[in-house]
Amino acid sequence: MGALVGLLLGLGLFLVWRSFTPAVPRRRRGPTRRDDVSDLLAQAGIEAVTPGGLVASCLGAGAAVSVLMYVVSRSPAIAVAFGVIASCGPVTLVRFRARQRRSDLRELWPDVVDNLASGVRAGLSLPEALSQVGVRGPEELRRPFLRFGENYRATGRFFDCLDRLKASLADPVGDRIVESLRMAREVGGTDLGRLLRTLSAFLREDARTRAELETRQGWTVNAARLAVAAPWIVLALLSLRPEAVDAYNSATGFGVLVAGGGMCLVAYRLMIRIGRLPEEERVLR
Repeated sequence: MGALVGLLLGLGLFLVWRSFTPAVPRRRRGPTRRDDVSDLLAQAGIEAVTPGGLVASCLGAGAAVSVLMYVVSRSPAIAVAFGVIASCGPVTLVRFRARQRRSDLRELWPDVVDNLASGVRAGLSLPEALSQVGVRGPEELRRPFLRFGENYRATGRFFDCLDRLKASLADPVGDRIVESLRMAREVGGTDLGRLLRTLSAFLREDARTRAELETRQGWTVNAARLAVAAPWIVLALLSLRPEAVDAYNSATGFGVLVAGGGMCLVAYRLMIRIGRLPEEERVLR
């Protein structure tokens, strides 16, 4: 009995001491690689594919092309080289689609903001104005806002529905709009219309400037792609000749393929880094 009383007394003293100890702030977890892949798929407008499915597609494409090239060339080195290139194909396609869709949406976001401003001027609440974007807004952006309306009608939790909307959009401009609306809802006031009009003008100016820069620098990116693809097209043609295949089946030939692949990768990444405009990151996720 005395041991139990002592244990309870010690536990009580520990809880009292714990109540005076300042809580250690929890460090915010940064986005993982899976989160980045999920954002990439969302930006590309691909909803039916998961990050695991994308990885499986890469492995399947690499294996299929490796087998095909081995049947054609009878060279394991050449088959592995083209298999590695093909395994990057699905990711490259998704990135290209995401980049094109971001470029298209950049022209549509000002219209979304204008719709929100019109709804606010008409006396609609913020949730109602956001839901109306799913009906009267740009066709490419209606589905996420329709889901927002459905979630809000089902739960009534505005901030939670905003978080779901931001996750489904997975767009830096969308993040800015959502956080602006969140701040307006928390702070209140009558400057929401002015805020939306200013944001719309800023987005239009940014889209116009970026489109001009991308047009001027597009030839650099295309030249980099052509320069990287040219040697591998030549290699694919050489794989039809038995004497060339015998050369690449040796250790020296395999080393040439590895060195050439590394040089192409470094040169391509360097050229893309120099020639392409930096993509806006999701700092407000």
